[in-house]
Amino acid sequence: MTATSRSSWRPGTAAAAILVLALAAVPLGAQQQQRPPNPRQVLMREAVGLDVEGRHAESRALFQRLINSATTARDTAAARRAMARSFGFDRNCGEAMRYELMVIDYWKTRETEEPQNAFYQQGEMANEGARICIDAGALDSAEKYYRLGSELGLREPEPKTHPKSLWDFRLAHASARIAARRGDADEALRQMTLARHALATDTAMAGPQERFFPYLVGYVALYVGDLATAEARFKESLGMRGNDGDPFVHVLLGMTYERQGRAAQAREMYARAYELSDGHNPPASYSRPFAREKLGMTPRAP
Repeated sequence: MTATSRSSWRPGTAAAAILVLALAAVPLGAQQQQRPPNPRQVLMREAVGLDVEGRHAESRALFQRLINSATTARDTAAARRAMARSFGFDRNCGEAMRYELMVIDYWKTRETEEPQNAFYQQGEMANEGARICIDAGALDSAEKYYRLGSELGLREPEPKTHPKSLWDFRLAHASARIAARRGDADEALRQMTLARHALATDTAMAGPQERFFPYLVGYVALYVGDLATAEARFKESLGMRGNDGDPFVHVLLGMTYERQGRAAQAREMYARAYELSDGHNPPASYSRPFAREKLGMTPRAP
């Protein structure tokens, strides 16, 4: 029962008693969720929707309004992060990283007040931009910023809330994908082995991260030409909890089918990827325009 319901209740008032019971039945979080969105939230949702529709210039104009009108450093950083993700839809590594680095600069100002979170967020922002870069084919930049992400994340002071093994796994995972894209099968295999080792040596970390390993094996197999292994591992990945809604893995399986000459199955995967890529994150920002192109679709007109 909330403080408000206690103060407003009077014995013998049936309506008041019903109100008390109704409020008590609704969790506080649910009551808060019923509050209407504020103007910044409305504008952010509109901008995100425009990106999903493929209207990126319009979207970025709104993100810029959010940046210009922000009254706190945190709001500015949030809008800049959204702008970085927007550039992912155009596979624009350079502009995405320009904004991600601004967000990293914000989190550097939070190192004293919230050290565990601040260093983790710095690493996250670098990795997020690097993910956009690798998907854009800017492999040297991707490698640079994945390494930066690990360096920043590992600066988190004790007691660490994000272990070294997590950053080791993420860097090896990324390095294997980059090596595969470069056609270096031996280095890709070496990095996959390091990623597997990181999971094996920290079972607590491995719990939530294990589901990302089959996708890595499939990714490397796809780019070194082992299509049978790629197909098997992508299917395994999609069968794991948390992965079934990942549009990027659907795209990768579609690419595998396409290279095998299985056009109808490839198209089915691209259609599913398009359906799932209605978010505003690196997997969606790559998958949405890629699938749209493969399906012969055009962005929705203004």
